[in-house]
Amino acid sequence: MPLYTCTLAFTFCVYNGYLQSRYLSQYAVYADDWVTDPRFLVGFCLWLIGMLINIHSDHILRNLRKPGETGYKIPRGGLFEYVTAANYFGEVVEWCGYALASWSVQGGAFAAFTFCILVSRAQQHHQFALGMCSW
Repeated sequence: MPLYTCTLAFTFCVYNGYLQSRYLSQYAVYADDWVTDPRFLVGFCLWLIGMLINIHSDHILRNLRKPGETGYKIPRGGLFEYVTAANYFGEVVEWCGYALASWSVQGGAFAAFTFCILVSRAQQHHQFALGMCSW
């Protein structure tokens, strides 16, 4: 990974973490019964489902090749049967759930940016996979 890309990603993550935590710790005002509000409950459920999808998808990806194997392999199982980048799908669902549960502009903005970036990357993965399988 190029140093420039790594530096940009690190800077973005630090800034995003700062915005999320600063809002939640300093500015957010929630009613005492916020944890029973439908926005929080649905958001939490989406976040949990997205996290489980992400964890399961990463497990599938980590176990694609046996030790010493090289080359491209198409992941099978889980949501990879329906979408090319199930791990990205899980991440988008996670952040959308977080945005809904936090009911914040910061959470919504990060969910939107995550969607835009990961959909683009998923399309690239899909095109690459199609190219690898067309022979």
